[in-house]
Amino acid sequence: MNVADLPEGLKYLPGYLDRPAQESLVELVRQAVAVAPLYLPVMPVTGTPMSVRMTNLGPLGWVTDKERGYRYQATHPVTGNLWPAIPEALLSLWDAVANYPAPPQACLVNFYADDARMGLHQDKDETDLAAPVVSISLGNTCLFRVGGLERRDPTRSFKLTSGDVVVLGGASRLCFHGVDRIYPNTSTVLKNGGRINLTLRRVD
Repeated sequence: MNVADLPEGLKYLPGYLDRPAQESLVELVRQAVAVAPLYLPVMPVTGTPMSVRMTNLGPLGWVTDKERGYRYQATHPVTGNLWPAIPEALLSLWDAVANYPAPPQACLVNFYADDARMGLHQDKDETDLAAPVVSISLGNTCLFRVGGLERRDPTRSFKLTSGDVVVLGGASRLCFHGVDRIYPNTSTVLKNGGRINLTLRRVD
């Protein structure tokens, strides 16, 4: 892939995390999921379930439901408990790659089974759009698609492997993006397969 073909402001950092760092993050995610279990979010209005299970870390978590739609809140929608804190390792990663003076307030934890997808979308539920979105891949390789600021804009796709980091900042902050497919059996970082995507965001 030619990095010059990527949208302005998008930083692609292949292999940013080595294997021990990946395994350490996976263990931290496991501990968090024991407190804030994965659940299946649904689309606003229609109530259609997404194919990705999720949870959150941090003072705020991104949630969606049929009645109230996309939003951030301080509590898990199923347990009613506060979200677990964002681990120091992720805060340090943000400091290293985000180029932003304030820390993230939310870390979305998305788990992709081998048949899961994520349609093209913008991350625009935040009031602070000057802060980037930092995405970390763990587990099986995925085919990541990114476009422009309009849904109809041309897109380009490239593979994200375990340990890769993508930063959507600057002019790319509101670019449409999604996951077209997961490639099974491409990583042994997750013992039972699948892919974890960690997305760090500043909300306000």
